[in-house]
Amino acid sequence: MILVTGGAGYIGSHSVVELYNQGYEVLIVDNFANSSPSVLENLTTITGKKLDFIEVDLCNYHKLKKTTEKYTVTGVIHFAAYKSVGESVEQPLKYYENNIQSLTNILKLCEEKNISNIVFSSSCTVYGNPEFIPVTESTPIGKAESPYAKTKVFSEDILKDFHKTSSKSICNLRYFNPIGAHESGLLGDYPDGRPNNLLPFVTQVAAGIREKLSVFGDDYETPDGSCIRDYIHVVDLAKAHVNAIDFNENNKQRYSVFNIGTGVGTTVLELLKTFEKINNTKVNFEITRRREGDVGAIYANCEHAEKNLNWKAELNLEDMLSSAWKFQKNHF
Repeated sequence: MILVTGGAGYIGSHSVVELYNQGYEVLIVDNFANSSPSVLENLTTITGKKLDFIEVDLCNYHKLKKTTEKYTVTGVIHFAAYKSVGESVEQPLKYYENNIQSLTNILKLCEEKNISNIVFSSSCTVYGNPEFIPVTESTPIGKAESPYAKTKVFSEDILKDFHKTSSKSICNLRYFNPIGAHESGLLGDYPDGRPNNLLPFVTQVAAGIREKLSVFGDDYETPDGSCIRDYIHVVDLAKAHVNAIDFNENNKQRYSVFNIGTGVGTTVLELLKTFEKINNTKVNFEITRRREGDVGAIYANCEHAEKNLNWKAELNLEDMLSSAWKFQKNHF
């Protein structure tokens, strides 16, 4: 059984589907800090499975340990963390407390329950503002541009130190910008309250829920002045986590790092134009000043994952944007 922390969240829920598709049993742990119980209903509809679920805050180790006692867990995929760059700048202590303590508690649980297969949800933000792109796994860890990014750098250090003293297999996935939704239209990125990520804001503006989108900066050294990111379909990303679980099983006691992206850089303004074109709708936006914590451009070299993780992104930007709009229309 694979324990998926944050399994009711955006990436976690899609990964639960892919785990079930590959025959795994799953235990979902979530506290609905940025998700909804309705996600569990949709997961049941998609998978046709009776879900094993525990509602618990990972920062409460006593409750975490007690509520998982009856389950035989062989692996953990750790998603649960706050994830907004902007919010982390405004509320750094919230991010340091939650993101770090939840990880150390999960690792403590792995020690006590002898769980040897660990997959961690890291981020391309650990590269900071890289001198050269695309970035590879050997690109130096850069200056973290936000408290969120710092929590990912700290977490990777914690995992490396933990690995030195344990016999665990640890796979650290540094992924880029997940967008899109499940083909059913039942799962997607639907945050509680004001969206912190780009595409949910785009779809909510297109749906008339919000007045306009702010594009943070048009003076970066990019083709149109807006930031460049490597957008990856969340379903492709979810499949990478399943491959990582399998990889750990075949590479015992190894600490591994993989970039998970498409290798294609897209500007924010290019994404907006593509969204409008393929979905035949308009997005009201304005150019505003740069946002603190953002880097100008980053995208991935994913050859290492393709060769060793047996994984490659299959879905393109149009797939991402059309599926996100389908999901949004289901939530009007």
